[in-house]
Amino acid sequence: MMELKGKKVLVVGLGKSGLAAALFLRHKGAQVTVSDVRSAEALARDIPALLEEGIMVEAGGHGLLTFRRQDLIVVSPGVPLDTPELVQVKGFGLPIIGEMELAARFLKGKMLAITGSNGKTTTTALVGEILEMGGLPALVGGNIGVPVIELVEQSNDNTWSVVEVSSFQLESTIEFHPKIAVILNITPDHLDRHGTFENYARAKERIFAAMDEHDCVVLNADNAPTVDAAARTSAKIFWFSLEHPVDQGAWLEEGSLVFRGAKGAEIEQVMPLKRIPLKGSHNVENVLAAVVASRLAGVPAETIRRAVEGFQAVEHRLEYVATVNGVEFYNDSKATNVDATAKAIAAFSSGVHLIMGGKDKGSPYTVLNDLLHERVRAVYTIGSAAAKIESQLRGVVPVLACETLAKAVSEAGGKARPGEVVLLAPACSSFDQFENYEHRGRIFKELVAERGWKTWQPA
Repeated sequence: MMELKGKKVLVVGLGKSGLAAALFLRHKGAQVTVSDVRSAEALARDIPALLEEGIMVEAGGHGLLTFRRQDLIVVSPGVPLDTPELVQVKGFGLPIIGEMELAARFLKGKMLAITGSNGKTTTTALVGEILEMGGLPALVGGNIGVPVIELVEQSNDNTWSVVEVSSFQLESTIEFHPKIAVILNITPDHLDRHGTFENYARAKERIFAAMDEHDCVVLNADNAPTVDAAARTSAKIFWFSLEHPVDQGAWLEEGSLVFRGAKGAEIEQVMPLKRIPLKGSHNVENVLAAVVASRLAGVPAETIRRAVEGFQAVEHRLEYVATVNGVEFYNDSKATNVDATAKAIAAFSSGVHLIMGGKDKGSPYTVLNDLLHERVRAVYTIGSAAAKIESQLRGVVPVLACETLAKAVSEAGGKARPGEVVLLAPACSSFDQFENYEHRGRIFKELVAERGWKTWQPA
């Protein structure tokens, strides 16, 4: 553990994890300052609580002197490490870590960390439920909603901290050391931040940077960048696959999920494929990964089966909302990249009215063309990425510019016929029009509910 008492610590970025980190550091006796580029008015909800704790607040921009007068800097995930002030003080040798790294140095017990371009939240939530059903006390947090730093006080020598970690969180790790790590997949995402796909992939691989031969890493045997990552870890490797058997790990065999703990060991039957309650082949991958991670943690196959069968889809992840006039509405607001949108479309055979758009993240939308041609009736665009989406999908399917989510729901719902689907799977971040993807998903569900009330006629 780090000695924090009396140390001068700067927290950069006052998001959810930044606020939690600042309060944690102050309670450990540090002299804490928070710096954020947003105005004092924008931070008005949090500033009073910080000042009450004796935490200094710098709003409306970063002052270089503020950065230089510190013993340690803790960076929130939303703050790029190439922020000029960070680059300059790093050159002076000032230590810079993220909230995830700070938390990892204080967490007790064992850590099971999960990353990937898609499926992180569903898999993290599922593993947490499996471990709890298996009698292993589990704390669930990270990018899933609860900052990892808030798990520290609840942790003890017997707990498992099941944490969802993003590339933003991983790029500032140093000693972060899970006992079990999972990389679900690596596909293009966040290129607006990382610059290149290779930089993004290497950030994901930091999940196992401090792991050794006593630890286990779970990888996707069907995803080439994840397979490639296996050459750069010292941990024991376990695999999961939808396509073929693996030496050790989980795969599909004759309509069932099976697991083998070591090459040549007996194959365990875990559960029939048809008993998985989640929609889409990507969710079968998520379950396979959860099977491997949970078995490595010591949960029996029968317990895993019962937990999976009772698991409900996580909010905003291919979430069924309602059926209005025979049209089904699905909320996949968490589909914030192109690959996630492809997986969402692939969960339906045809008749999809797709709502896309938001803040562009630098990936091409043309990779969706085949799926769009086969399964999608029309695309309804929203947000600042609308023009780019329309230019890249022109001629593949009809594209209607709607600007707002309200208009997109109205247009899609009006054009869809009974038996068809209206799917929100934006392939973009939400920050041009919404606070976050959760806000976008909630608004979508409210709009669907309003549509249901307007079309409902009392008997």
